[in-house]
Amino acid sequence: MRRSRRCGAWIILLGFVLLNSACAQTAGMKYVEDEQKVAKSIVLLNNDKFLVPLRDLETQKIASVHFSGKYAAGFDSMLNKYSKVQSFKGNDYLHKNINTLAGDLKLFNTIIVQLNDADVDNPKIVNFITTNQALKSVIVAFNGKGKALAKLNDITAPLIWTDEKTKVAALYTAQAIFGGVAITNKLTGNHGPRYQKEMGYLTGKTRLQYTVPEDAGVNPKNLIDIDKIAHEAIAQHATPGCVVLVIKDGMVIFDKAYGYHTYDKSIPDKTTDIFDLASMTKVSATTMETMQLVDQGKLNIDATVGSYLPITKNTNKNDLTVRELLEHQAGLIADIPTFGAIKPTEHSIDSSAAYPTKVNENYYLQKDYFKDVMWPKILASPLRTRGQYVYSDLSMIFMQQVDETLTSMPENVYVQQKFYDPLGMQTAGFLPLYRFPQSQIVPTEDDREYRHALLDGYVHDPTAALMGGVAGHAGLFAGANDVGILFQMMLNRGSYGGEQYIKPETVDLFTAKQSAVSRRGLGFDRWDPILSNNYPSKLASQQAYGHTGFTGTCVWVDPSVNLVYVFLSNRVNPNVGSKLSSLNIRPRIQDVIYEAIAKGL
Repeated sequence: MRRSRRCGAWIILLGFVLLNSACAQTAGMKYVEDEQKVAKSIVLLNNDKFLVPLRDLETQKIASVHFSGKYAAGFDSMLNKYSKVQSFKGNDYLHKNINTLAGDLKLFNTIIVQLNDADVDNPKIVNFITTNQALKSVIVAFNGKGKALAKLNDITAPLIWTDEKTKVAALYTAQAIFGGVAITNKLTGNHGPRYQKEMGYLTGKTRLQYTVPEDAGVNPKNLIDIDKIAHEAIAQHATPGCVVLVIKDGMVIFDKAYGYHTYDKSIPDKTTDIFDLASMTKVSATTMETMQLVDQGKLNIDATVGSYLPITKNTNKNDLTVRELLEHQAGLIADIPTFGAIKPTEHSIDSSAAYPTKVNENYYLQKDYFKDVMWPKILASPLRTRGQYVYSDLSMIFMQQVDETLTSMPENVYVQQKFYDPLGMQTAGFLPLYRFPQSQIVPTEDDREYRHALLDGYVHDPTAALMGGVAGHAGLFAGANDVGILFQMMLNRGSYGGEQYIKPETVDLFTAKQSAVSRRGLGFDRWDPILSNNYPSKLASQQAYGHTGFTGTCVWVDPSVNLVYVFLSNRVNPNVGSKLSSLNIRPRIQDVIYEAIAKGL
């Protein structure tokens, strides 16, 4: 009886996966069975304006209103996987004046209303919907009896209905609103004068689905070693904590946080935490922008740097090609001197017109420091052997200058407007302290030599820090879910949420092996043909591409098995160490994922 009650607690919310018992596997299969029931019954009505699935997320200001639904918390949490959604408790207004609810919703342009059978019987609630559907974009999510549809005869807003009344149904419906799952059914009977047999709009799956491993044909027991390896990393002080996210076939099947922000164990890691991605910036920001500019015909990868940056005309950088920069074969040195080269007069502990560039707390650089000091040093830096592979941060700083020249926009603004906001990426961006509390951002190094501070929300990379936190090679922060969204778009060959962000042929070009002297693509790191290196994983295919980050991060896409793997950590806290690499934490976790996929159910 006790085991039965344990197994009864089987609902899995937000893709969190139970992995530790036979009960968990039973729970997962139960979840899939209930999900399939919903998939066979869910119907979309009144969608003549094709509002569902929601698109143009960058313009959406979404509110979710629930009344007596007991699964509202899970429903709203799932909505927030796709876009920022603010929740309102409708019952708080029913006891007063429901019209005040409309007033509180005035700054939202899209309202999602959750209904159950009891709600449909309340004329105040139905009237609230019919009144607001003329003013706003309204979507109704109704989990209840089919005969109750007749009471919704005056609703012209999109109506998603299923007669399943489980928590799984609530989660599935929330995903259907954003295209995380497809709606493939029509009404099988008549339900009042408005809703007749064979009515219904069909939708496709256009965004990530959040589910359990069994849904992707993976046995959760075969993923248990992820826990073991993560705990080993923490116990060995390779990192204070980490987040692991796995996407298989467009489904998030594993999303779990381990450890703490720091070794004092004061703040537990959460899956929603924001990490300094370090060199993942190269592919998650600069290369994304570069690909889009190639698509627009504004950038030719075989053109010279001098074609785009006239300032290089009289330097040894003039004849370098964009392709050489992206392949790290331009002969550039790895970096220029940073904090150690700063003169006392070039920084201040206080902000002023003369020292406006904030590096971190109590550290401000003189005005135009990059333009007047760093950029001339980069332009005058020596060239080594062109055509030889040398990993260089300067290559992506040059790409940043090229891209910004072509777009007339700072890189951080461009990628936010053209990628992150439209994709529904809520945490991704540069300069995170302008948008998020420090408690949500995982700290990196405790820099006692130069910055004299724990770096929390300020970029770890020294060169990026001196550039004000926005650089082509480092400076991007994000949570795991956002990284997953961005690279699912790449796995989809540039498409996500019904939009084409990058042309398929451009994705194929940039992610393919480009060089005879290295494993790299254009911007992207790739599978290493030297098999003894086991990079990025001993089981990765030749199609795998992605990038790592110095702070202890990585993302890898493997089209051969429709996989996106994200690992985020702060292994440089409190100081830079090598154990994450020497223990092979990231590759070993990736190996576990491949093995689980191969074994199946």
